[in-house]
Amino acid sequence: MNTSAQASLGVPVAVGATGTDWDAVRADLRRYGTALVYGTLADWRPGDLAPDALRALLGRDWARYCDIAHEDIRDRYAASRRLLKSAAAAALHADAVDMELTYGPTGRPYLRGCDQIDITLSHTDDLLMVGLTTRGLIGVDAELADRRIYSKGLDRLICTPHERLGLGELAPEERNPRLVRLWTLKEAYSKAIGQGMQFRFTEFGFGPDGRPLQVNRPDGTPGAGAEWAFATYYLDVGDTEFCVSAAVYDAGLGRTFDTGITTMLDAEAAEALALALAAAAN
Repeated sequence: MNTSAQASLGVPVAVGATGTDWDAVRADLRRYGTALVYGTLADWRPGDLAPDALRALLGRDWARYCDIAHEDIRDRYAASRRLLKSAAAAALHADAVDMELTYGPTGRPYLRGCDQIDITLSHTDDLLMVGLTTRGLIGVDAELADRRIYSKGLDRLICTPHERLGLGELAPEERNPRLVRLWTLKEAYSKAIGQGMQFRFTEFGFGPDGRPLQVNRPDGTPGAGAEWAFATYYLDVGDTEFCVSAAVYDAGLGRTFDTGITTMLDAEAAEALALALAAAAN
């Protein structure tokens, strides 16, 4: 597995639906404030769960799951939420069934009641990818490494003028891999800021391989500072290679080393809860 990860990000951790030791994920959260987790659709499909167990796990997502007519899409939806909730539960020392997801206007997932941990999700083909961070915001995106997205004119919809110049200087066989990498970086950044595909990819860019990753303006000048960390990974899953990128925003509040769900309430919330319980008892 090749990576251009910065020191503030660890490498993705492979996890299975059963028998997984989540210590490596928790260790990455302690060391980096961020953890990247991946599994396969084949492993995380909900076929081994009884209907009642799946309904309890999906919680409020159950209705959406039932509305999906296509079986493969329905299984992918359930598998991705199963992995996302399992990873979040491992980080919080809780049970996956107790995790409740909510969604922003662009479909970005959040953990209800657990603002100290930000989450993100991506899936393509047989790969499911989850990101967790206690630093601020996170986004991940995964694509098939050999996905053919470079074509005449398409780069105008994806790249800044500066990026297009860089692509034009490459040998033809190098252009598609570069564009796949740029696509995943832009998707990850857009997910982290909660914009998804609503943020035009021609409005921001990234530099070439081998240089420190940062957000650039359309002309190639720096557009964001050290508060952002980016990484690109190449994962071999079975016989398939995936290009995965992560974007993490450090809000500057320091890392949260204690992520136990029972100890994550801030002081004001804990005091308010204690007062409410005392009032109810009287």
